[in-house]
Amino acid sequence: MRLPKKGSLLREVPIIVVSALIVSIIIKTFFLHFFFIPSGSMENTLQVGDRIAVNKLANFFSDIKRGEVVVFHDPAKWLGDPPPSTASAPIRVLQSGLEAVGILPDPAKQYLIKRVVGVGGDTVICCDKAGHLTINGTSVTEPYIFAGNTPSDSKFSVTVPKGFIWVMGDHRGASADSRFHTDDIHKGMVPLGDVVGRAEFVVWPFNHATFLSVGHDLSRVPVKH
Repeated sequence: MRLPKKGSLLREVPIIVVSALIVSIIIKTFFLHFFFIPSGSMENTLQVGDRIAVNKLANFFSDIKRGEVVVFHDPAKWLGDPPPSTASAPIRVLQSGLEAVGILPDPAKQYLIKRVVGVGGDTVICCDKAGHLTINGTSVTEPYIFAGNTPSDSKFSVTVPKGFIWVMGDHRGASADSRFHTDDIHKGMVPLGDVVGRAEFVVWPFNHATFLSVGHDLSRVPVKH
C-alpha cells in the first residue's frame, strides 16, 4: 500500500479542519443549536448543567405547539442586562469562537427555555376549582410540573395574540416566566420571531440523555378560532 507523502498530508490537514469547521457552522446556523441549562426553572424536566440540542428547522415546517419546550431570545429584558465577563480578552475570543462553531454550547446568557402553554388565539386562565389551568375553557393536567408546585401561585387570565406564545417553566415556583412580565412591551407574551427552535433532547450528561416529552394534554386542547 502506498502511503501519502508527508507534504501532501500536511496540506490536507488544514483543509480537513477548515471543512469540519464550515460543516459545524452550517449545522449550528441552520439545523441544531446546543445550549446548557443555567437555572432550575425547568426542573425536573431539565436539570442545571444539562446540555440540550435545539432543532432550529422545526418552526419552519410546522407551527409551534402547546406543550413543546422552546428556546427563545430574551423578548423584553426579562433577564436584565448581561453581566460583564470576568474572563481575559483572549479567553473571551476563544470561548466565542468555540461557541460559534458549536464545540462549546451557548451559555444561554440572553436566551430562555420554557414550555409553551398558550399559542395565538388561546385564552389561558389560572385556575379552575380543581386548581388546574384552563385553556379555551378546557381544564388541563400537567404531569411535568415540579413535585409540590401548583400550576401557578398567582391568578391570571390572558388571551394570546396571533404571532405570540405564552410560556411557563415546569418548576412553577422558581420560574420568572410570562406570568411575571405582563407589564412589559409584549404583556408577557413571546413573539414567535424570537423563538430559536424546539428543544428536542438532552445530550449531556449521559445519564440524563433523553428526548424531551411534549405536554400532550395541552396539545389536545382545541385551537380557538
